[in-house]
Amino acid sequence: MFGKILDVHTHRSTTDAVWFYFIALTLMVGISTTLVHFLGLVGVVDGGGTFFGGGEIYTLIGTVLTLMIGGLILTGRNLTSDIFSVLVVGVGVYLAYTSSVMIGLIPVALLTTLKTK
Repeated sequence: MFGKILDVHTHRSTTDAVWFYFIALTLMVGISTTLVHFLGLVGVVDGGGTFFGGGEIYTLIGTVLTLMIGGLILTGRNLTSDIFSVLVVGVGVYLAYTSSVMIGLIPVALLTTLKTK
């Protein structure tokens, strides 16, 4: 069921891009929460707030995951030579770091609606 939704190679409609956004956001919350928990057990981080509160550690992890998802979309769909697509990923990473990871993931999800060459 989730195989088609998580595939970064396919062209999506706007509705499919919204589903991709929600699934990616849910996975991002789960991965970052688990990672911060284990880093807290080891003693690397102290606390860190919550994902939706925009804690520093969660913001860094979410920004890296946003960059990874955007990079997977760019390379999987052969859009690395398209400057507009690269700028969309850059804007998404910038928004993820400065404002919120939830907002930064929106341009990356909309990038899946662009057609490949």
